[in-house]
Amino acid sequence: VQLQASGGGMVQPGGSLKLSCTCSRRTCSNNAVAWFRQAPGKEREFVSHISWRGATRDYADSVKGRFTISRDYAQNTVYLQMNSLKPEDTAIYYCAVHRSSVGGRFDKDYAYWGQGTQVTVSS
Repeated sequence: VQLQASGGGMVQPGGSLKLSCTCSRRTCSNNAVAWFRQAPGKEREFVSHISWRGATRDYADSVKGRFTISRDYAQNTVYLQMNSLKPEDTAIYYCAVHRSSVGGRFDKDYAYWGQGTQVTVSS
């Protein structure tokens, strides 16, 4: 299993970051992929997911209209474009591969997890 998240960093409020989740073809083929995040002292929460064919893209209410998920099949990579970032977006962001091609919001349904990438939004 090979799943790696990258692209995190520190940005000012209102700024943008683009996260990448690269996985091996064996890990990601035919599976939905999601982003979750965990802030200090809080439970892990769903951010967004994209189905295998990209027909379904779901977002948490807190990021809807600001974040966009997409996937590049040639590169076996899923992206999370994050715009208009807020301090409350500060967290470690994890990508995960679902057990099915459809995906969902529940972390228990995700079989593989990346190591996480830190996003800090601060002035």
